[in-house]
Amino acid sequence: MFEFNGNVRNFGLIDNLPEGCCVEVPVLASKNSIRPLHVGPLPAHLAVLVNTNARCEELAVEAALEGDPRKVFHAICFDPLTSAVLSLAEIKSMVDEMFNANRDYLPQFKHFN
Repeated sequence: MFEFNGNVRNFGLIDNLPEGCCVEVPVLASKNSIRPLHVGPLPAHLAVLVNTNARCEELAVEAALEGDPRKVFHAICFDPLTSAVLSLAEIKSMVDEMFNANRDYLPQFKHFN
């Protein structure tokens, strides 16, 4: 048996984070299975930050699946680090630049402006 910290989906592992989001928790691995371990709740002050990040990531995934560039913009606007260092105008410019630079790899976003 080998124990390590691994990134897995949160299905009852960290109680106060969104179900299904990606979390890093202790994992037990054997030749027959990989078993993530229940951690319980995060301290409240950490749960606020991690929930915000997880919700931004979920919104970005939704945006990619739906091809909705506005949701990409919103996900980036609410990212704690980005919103701390960039204005909304700078974020909009960055998102537009990202779409332009990656146009060939993002066919679901053909209608962005």
